[in-house]
Amino acid sequence: MISNQLGSTNHTVTRIGLGLAALGRPGYINLGHGEDLSGRNRYTDLEHHARSVLDAAYGLGIRYFDTARSYGDGEAFLGRWLDEKNAMAGVDAIVASKWGYRYVADWRIDVPVHEVKEHDLASLDRQYRETRERLGEDLAIYQIHSATLESGVLDNDAVLDRLAAIKAGGVTVGLSTSGPNQAAVICRALAIERDGERLFGTVQSTWNLLETSAGSALATASAEGMGVIIKESVANGRLTERDPDSVASLRAALPDFTPDAVAIAAVLAQPFVDVVLSGAATRDQLQSNLAARSVDPDQLNRLPDMAENPEAYWARRSRLSWT
Repeated sequence: MISNQLGSTNHTVTRIGLGLAALGRPGYINLGHGEDLSGRNRYTDLEHHARSVLDAAYGLGIRYFDTARSYGDGEAFLGRWLDEKNAMAGVDAIVASKWGYRYVADWRIDVPVHEVKEHDLASLDRQYRETRERLGEDLAIYQIHSATLESGVLDNDAVLDRLAAIKAGGVTVGLSTSGPNQAAVICRALAIERDGERLFGTVQSTWNLLETSAGSALATASAEGMGVIIKESVANGRLTERDPDSVASLRAALPDFTPDAVAIAAVLAQPFVDVVLSGAATRDQLQSNLAARSVDPDQLNRLPDMAENPEAYWARRSRLSWT
């Protein structure tokens, strides 16, 4: 697996990482997620499944792992897996987590609300303590989960000062973005300083063949030294075989590769990208995602422009069902 430096941070990361959004809780918005888990909704069954995918990822060379406080017990699953690996032979992994959403589904799928946004100082203090309890010293990067201008988190001096203190303690701080105004959030984050230097070292954003609107802002962030991590590279399943209409043009342009591999290859081809996250929920999906490494970048020139209006893209995403 090819590695590179994550922006101007001191972290060396693999170009492809594994996100645990679909592995740490029984419900998620990826198309076909319930089918992926095949009834493995009990806590012990889901942890066993998550560990199996983590083992596969590590065996395939992945060394970047992303989770969040709101991913059910994704932090605990990852933390216990790391403890076991470290006890045996040591793990050369970079671990990132996020704060700002609270999981409220209580291990159920049939609930109207699965997570609640809380971007205040009390939530940061509580969730950082909880994250440390689960990930310990393995935590390398801590990010605001889905920062938006509307939440006010980027104007909250108490929160920003606390993040600066976390950074001073040796943890890289960053933010993730979502929604049609990602570019504006990234630009705002670039301007925030503490102690004479930029506060945020990383940004984790959605960029895929259907949603490219943050590209220019991410290129600026990369040029200014921020590490750029891409999430939702297959658009929550829309750029996989599970959405035949969306991927018909991908299959026609590059018939020798699965649509998800082509979609991830397109992300890797962007010069501003340091890491792209696989959101695989199964070992087979992970293998398919990693086939992106075999796609010749020159072949991507065959792809049509698939980008949607950002407002329409995010409105459709908001209607996806938790399964």
